[in-house]
Amino acid sequence: MRLDGLANAVRAVNYRRNHGSAPVEHVWFVLGLDRGRIGDRSLEALVSLVGAGPGDPMLITLAGVRALARADVVLFDALVHPALLSHARADAERVFVGKRAGHEGIRQDEINALLLSYARKGRVVCRLKGGDPLLFGRGSEEAEFLRAHGIAYEVVPGVSSVLGATAYAGIPLTHREYSSSVSFITSSEHANKHESAHDWSKLATATQTLVLFMGVRRVRNEMQRLVDHGRSPSTPAAAIEWGTFARQRVVVGTIADLADRCEAEGLGPPALVVVGEVVTLRDALQWWDRQPLARTRIVVTRPRAQRAQLASMLAERAAEPLEWAAIEPCGADEPALRDAARRASEFDVVAFSSANGVEYFFRALADEGLDARAFGRAKVACIGAATADALRRFGLRADAVAKEAVGEGLVVAVRELLGAKVEGARVLVPRAARGRDIVVRALIDAGASVELVRAYDTRVDREGLAPLREALEEGSVDAITFASGSAVDAVFDTLGHDAAQLLSPVTIATIGPVTSEAVRARGGVVTCEAKAASDRGIVEALEEHFRSARDG
Repeated sequence: MRLDGLANAVRAVNYRRNHGSAPVEHVWFVLGLDRGRIGDRSLEALVSLVGAGPGDPMLITLAGVRALARADVVLFDALVHPALLSHARADAERVFVGKRAGHEGIRQDEINALLLSYARKGRVVCRLKGGDPLLFGRGSEEAEFLRAHGIAYEVVPGVSSVLGATAYAGIPLTHREYSSSVSFITSSEHANKHESAHDWSKLATATQTLVLFMGVRRVRNEMQRLVDHGRSPSTPAAAIEWGTFARQRVVVGTIADLADRCEAEGLGPPALVVVGEVVTLRDALQWWDRQPLARTRIVVTRPRAQRAQLASMLAERAAEPLEWAAIEPCGADEPALRDAARRASEFDVVAFSSANGVEYFFRALADEGLDARAFGRAKVACIGAATADALRRFGLRADAVAKEAVGEGLVVAVRELLGAKVEGARVLVPRAARGRDIVVRALIDAGASVELVRAYDTRVDREGLAPLREALEEGSVDAITFASGSAVDAVFDTLGHDAAQLLSPVTIATIGPVTSEAVRARGGVVTCEAKAASDRGIVEALEEHFRSARDG
């Protein structure tokens, strides 16, 4: 299967989720699937036991994504990253079947019953499990149950939490100089066992590296067992909490003091414990938590269809993106936009001030049965790189891109295209209904004939912003990003009279000076501003800020 085919499939699924118009059949085609079969095997009653990986949503396998994309029903565990569910179809049923330590959750027999019920109804089921389904999970028990009831199933391996967490912590499990053997031990055994099945007299010294799953809840007891059975108290040991998630924490010590250190740091499950000389390599090999944005929780307020790139860039830098859309674009003056789109070739320049403007303009073209050829002799100017990228997706390359991604920069770009022929030139400006008038006024003042059309409007996404106030009150937000004045107004209006106070402890990052001014106008304080008006510019501004804060 080609990687670009998988990427197209995921885009199709996400597009359908966001816009409700991309046919799901496209997903089956680009993944080489038939809706009802994989190879010669019927999918009418298939259950896929899928390893979701250790936490970081990028660590799921291609086979896992494929299983998600074709599923009618997804049953997912507590440690499955929410972003993975975006790979499922918009109409797929999503059922949480997770359990947390210390909290009563759904029982395994109830999960089994759900799997059987859905399969007997002919549904394609993805049973999404954290880590690998067969390593200290209940995947083998579920497979046995399905087989006993005549249900077809498959197992899709996943990156185990032990491999992911130790790699992200910079602790190798083996090393030619320190360890050539490793044991995996679970501290959570079957509830019916009255005593541990582990022979600690052998396990304590059997291998150079020991990994204890679920070990942080019993860390004091387990470390004492190792000492009692011959392991030196001075042996290096580490506990890794929330491995590969943005909230990952690592506590390093020895067998003798690890329990005290974990208690002092308040470490809790999910976590695993690594014992052995390999732990000493963390100082040299740690990489994930040395990144400037490591362990920061950053709100992405971009609309749902436009937030993926920024969220991905933040996640790649060890931050946890909180994807809470502030605004959503919607149609404005559609008849006027369609009329202007039909007449695109009559203008000397069409000037786009946003990617949304491009999107809605080309929708209008499509409604009229037209495409990029409708521009004819008209030249095209864009306010910045993101808008130019949006144009390219529709097969059109901008003739001019503003060097400064603000209205004033777009005016300069248009005037450069027109040269000495500004007087009497016809310029079409498709823009937001409540956009700035700077472009229109400046071009009219220069002698151009400007037609302004409201390509789209924005509405506050109150559902998207619903978690924000609680997160701010809990102090669980480190930064918030704004890419438009509309998003600023939406957030401040939603939070209400005390918005500025709630946001005062939070790093506020903006895409440029216009957006920064919108923040200040609402009483907020801008912490950092992108030098280049793009998602990358926002990320670089955040990295510079947090790097300076940590170094200072």
